[in-house]
Amino acid sequence: MTLNWEGLDIGILGPACVAGLIVLSTHVPLGKQVLNRGIIFIDLAIAQIAGLGVILAQYLGVDEHGLGVQFAAAALAGAGLLAWTDRRWPQQQEPLIGTLFVLAATGGLLLLADNPQGGEHLKDLLVGQILWVSYAQLIPAAILSALLLGVMWLRGGRLAGLLFYALFALAITASVQLVGVYLVFASLIVPALATAGMQGRARLLAAYLIGAAGYIGGLVLSAVLDLPSGAMIVWVLAGTALLAQAIPAVRRAHPAQAADAAVFDAAA
Repeated sequence: MTLNWEGLDIGILGPACVAGLIVLSTHVPLGKQVLNRGIIFIDLAIAQIAGLGVILAQYLGVDEHGLGVQFAAAALAGAGLLAWTDRRWPQQQEPLIGTLFVLAATGGLLLLADNPQGGEHLKDLLVGQILWVSYAQLIPAAILSALLLGVMWLRGGRLAGLLFYALFALAITASVQLVGVYLVFASLIVPALATAGMQGRARLLAAYLIGAAGYIGGLVLSAVLDLPSGAMIVWVLAGTALLAQAIPAVRRAHPAQAADAAVFDAAA
């Protein structure tokens, strides 16, 4: 494989790195809550619902400048529906989330069935176009992320009911438009899962470092190897999370290690 060192263009990789950091800023703390609630696939469901809203808007001929509003409206509608099902059938929330994801995904396929560029639309929605973002595109996402972080800080990280789902939907709306569905899921779950068992600021710091290393490393490798950026970042993010387990503080805090230590102590 030929290495493309010329691909290391800061004019392209710079905005992409900033986009990743903006996504991580909200997804790391939200990922912790998602793991605690046991609703792992909520971001995929809301992202697909938001994507279905955009596909429907395009199908109906809505002006391109209105797609962002349509994206947010669909995501918030999905969040409202999930907040209602969480109150009505809390024990069935995870399978309901999975059902909504499948319905939204297949609904998009049906709407794009007669579109000659349907495959490309779906690819952009899933994988994203992180290398093509500009600093100007990042300003609204950065402002929204700052506002969401401010609300989380004021609430002391305690989010419940409709507030949790609404904040989640807005964060997903901003992120999917920048990096695509796959990277949104990886950014939310992988750093949180890698630092499961850690507590307080140490966990947040470790999760942010894992996420940042995954994005930067993935972007560099994708540029040098001339491979799709979104897919490469997902793999590097997962690899970074695995490597982090070699750090004693991270390894000792992991639930599996803690359980083994408790068994050993009991036996002793």
